[in-house]
Amino acid sequence: MPFEVISPADGSVCFSGEYSSDAEVAAALGAARKAGRHWRALSIAERAAHVARALDCLEGQKSRVAQAISVAIGRPIRYSPGEVGGVLERGRHMLAAAEAALGDVHPAAVPGIRHFMRREALGTVLVLAPWNYPFLTAINSIVPALVAGNTVLLKHSSQTPQAARLFAEAFSAAGLPAGVFQILFLPHEATLSLVASDGVDAVVFTGSIEGGRAIERAAAGRFIPVGLELGGKDAAYVRADADLGRAVESLVDGAFFNSGQSCCGVERIYVAAPLYRDFVDAFVDETLRYRLGHPLDAETTLGPMVRASAADFVRGQISDACREGASALISPSAFPRDAAGTPYLAPQVLVDVRQAMRVMQEESFGPVVGIMPVPDDEAALALINDSRYGLTASLWTRDEDAALHLGARIEAGTIFMNRCDYLDPALAWTGVKDSGRGVSLSTLGYAQLTRVKSFHLRA
Repeated sequence: MPFEVISPADGSVCFSGEYSSDAEVAAALGAARKAGRHWRALSIAERAAHVARALDCLEGQKSRVAQAISVAIGRPIRYSPGEVGGVLERGRHMLAAAEAALGDVHPAAVPGIRHFMRREALGTVLVLAPWNYPFLTAINSIVPALVAGNTVLLKHSSQTPQAARLFAEAFSAAGLPAGVFQILFLPHEATLSLVASDGVDAVVFTGSIEGGRAIERAAAGRFIPVGLELGGKDAAYVRADADLGRAVESLVDGAFFNSGQSCCGVERIYVAAPLYRDFVDAFVDETLRYRLGHPLDAETTLGPMVRASAADFVRGQISDACREGASALISPSAFPRDAAGTPYLAPQVLVDVRQAMRVMQEESFGPVVGIMPVPDDEAALALINDSRYGLTASLWTRDEDAALHLGARIEAGTIFMNRCDYLDPALAWTGVKDSGRGVSLSTLGYAQLTRVKSFHLRA
């Protein structure tokens, strides 16, 4: 069955292809199973060397990668090359962590007994990658899965199949054995059928809550690992002792980079009452510096959203909030490219918002943020935790002890102080509540892609 990808930049067809047939899926599963036996027999260092060469190949294709990102999802071309840098940082960190993560674990010695634990590959890992960071999100699982001895099937979002093609080219150029890394193009129902099939031994999914629920249902009863990263409604709290300029600059970027289409983007901000008015004024001034335009224009700093329906969803949140008493501080006239019914949407800053509003509770995944004043730490903490999501939260303060105290009580997988919207590859990336389950990155990222085998040898 054929499919097309429509560029949000201008509505043109930027990719056309054929979905993988049932026969092609079956062949891929068979090839993965066959290749796995040889691949697992290699040493960790040998597998890591193959993956390292693939990362080098991606680095050499930086301009093609950037072009593919900007055309397919609308990110400004001035920023898209940065995703390759992130891929290299994360991928190479995971390579460096492999020996420590996968090496044998020896408990305290017992006379006459040799006992230890060893991590083994699961088999074939299905990576279901999203469109918003098509290379960064995929690399989080691809590298540790392969280095651990698994084979990988990558099914990318139907919006970014070119990312899958570029991954396949890189691994092929790196000399990876046939069958170890393969890509599939599949519609939703065929993807769920693949999850339910006996040929898949683990699934890693990044996407929406509803998508995660569908993956869980498809995998039910199979007892395979299912990692789910499902987005967020990430909060920031600006304390009265914060560096105002630093907080404003970072939080504007955290809210509007990639047109707000980031699972860990900042979508709600709580500001200590004494700083509130100055913070809002500075935040609006910083937002007005953006230029909304065609993503391939070097002057553009804010591109279109991925599709018109996504932009209309955010427009609906803004409209509802304003109807319920919120004030929109950004005039659309400041961003002439903004037009109803198109993916081009101006950034918006909302004040006079209430916690119960859709825009403060429902994931926006777009360039809008609500800002509320709070009287103290306890009020901010209660509002931050009043969410179905728990991916990240950021605290803006000069008091590290206060950040640690508050962070211990915040229901989120990552707590930032004086930064936001960043994945440190040395730390586990995880969420709580509806932000999902499982771990990627760090040495712990290898855990959900392996199983433990214990050896107890008596002399």
